Amino acid sequence: MNYIFIWLGIISAVSVIVTAYDKIAAKSGAWRIPEKTLMLLGFLGGAAAMLVTMLIIHHKTRHAKFMVGLPLEIVLHIAIIIAVATLL
Repeated sequence: MNYIFIWLGIISAVSVIVTAYDKIAAKSGAWRIPEKTLMLLGFLGGAAAMLVTMLIIHHKTRHAKFMVGLPLEIVLHIAIIIAVATLL
């Protein structure tokens, strides 16, 4: 179970950094992170950190893909953690 929390910590940190970078790139006209990549990071476990980051820095908050998709991914992650915890 500890490995799950270590993974979530690492992928959450990466998700926050990538989301913040994309916000900076959007403002400066630099190369952007593809939305598929952002959603993949969320799916891999960074959804909660990414959602909080997006709300704080006001990035992609008008995109339903993120404002609906990330909460759904969070629910999925919680279900997986509960399932794993009950099996152990």
